[in-house]
Amino acid sequence: MDDTDTARPAPFRAPLSPREWLGLAIVAAGALVLGGQFWAFVRSDALVWHALLGGSVAALAKALGTVPVMFSQRLSDRVQDTLFGFGAGVMLAACAFSLIIPGLEAARRLGGAGDSTWAAGGLIGTAILLGGIALMAMDKLLPHEHFIKGREGMDGHAARKLRRTWLFVIAIALHNLPEGLAIGVGYAGNDGLRADALATGIAIQDVPEGLVVAVALLAAGYRRRVAVALGMASGLVEPLGAVLGAAVIGWSAALLPWGLGFAAGAMLFVISHEIIPESHRKGHEAFATGGLMVGFVLMMLLDTALG
Repeated sequence: MDDTDTARPAPFRAPLSPREWLGLAIVAAGALVLGGQFWAFVRSDALVWHALLGGSVAALAKALGTVPVMFSQRLSDRVQDTLFGFGAGVMLAACAFSLIIPGLEAARRLGGAGDSTWAAGGLIGTAILLGGIALMAMDKLLPHEHFIKGREGMDGHAARKLRRTWLFVIAIALHNLPEGLAIGVGYAGNDGLRADALATGIAIQDVPEGLVVAVALLAAGYRRRVAVALGMASGLVEPLGAVLGAAVIGWSAALLPWGLGFAAGAMLFVISHEIIPESHRKGHEAFATGGLMVGFVLMMLLDTALG
């Protein structure tokens, strides 16, 4: 199977007219200008720059994870489920130690010298729920396709209009956006070592995640090169999300606890709604749970040792 649902003859395409070439040139020039402004903005803010680096490391880790697919056959279902569980464990520990606990501390500092424990807990709890609601809304509204559950977030007409490639890309982007946001907000809300620990933990779980994504695309019928290319490209959402998270939180210190809680809620939604169900769907719950616990402990050690 190719990266389209059905094979169709390529339609005849006339050469571009001078007006079309001019339009393409204008679009390219605009993209270069926007890219230059984006780069200048990133370099002007040390916080955003470090978030971009952290997100880029995670994206590179995901790309490296896809490379073995070019030289080997598919993984067994048991190994895939174990890797899914490992990623879920890393993300759970990152939520707890790198996002929620620093968020509570930041909320208490904003509350002043008085006893603000309940207020801080209420603030972070609300932010967590908002993060989950935001991801749930995106999951319901955006058309996408999961490797096992199939197509979601669309009606039949929209499903027929979109290629499967784009449906998988949207699904992977929904999965990776909370990770990128967590990295960016982590740099805004933590000291350098703890933020580095968060980015390192996400990068570690991105390696097997990239492998699983590429293997799943290969099993879905995509050519090997297409599966690897899509797996690599899926990680590009993370540096963009990291820049967005750091830029928004850096704008106002009052947004810091909200951002930390929001990122944690978005990650918790992905863990519960996507990763754990995928890892338990084929009857390898014990291996998936073991992977989750190993991942959780590894991320806990990274955060406590470096943070």
